[in-house]
Amino acid sequence: MRSSLGLDERRKRLLFRSWHRGMREMDYVLGTFANEVIADLDDAGLDQFEQLMEVPDPDMYKWLSGTVPVPPNWDNDMVRKIRQFHLGD
Repeated sequence: MRSSLGLDERRKRLLFRSWHRGMREMDYVLGTFANEVIADLDDAGLDQFEQLMEVPDPDMYKWLSGTVPVPPNWDNDMVRKIRQFHLGD
């Protein structure tokens, strides 16, 4: 897990939430992604990532793993970045 040293409070909170989802698979998917990008996200990216934290794990896992299509209202830059990071889509 990435250290939160040097991150502002918002990024620290998102990094923690990424690794503490409740579903181990989602901890890994979002946590490893956050480790790599959290320091470089702009405000719009942080907003999208925060919104994504509200999606239930089982639903998000299906979208991010490619099991089901991403719903149009969630098909945004952040979801595409996470899928690209893990699936190479």
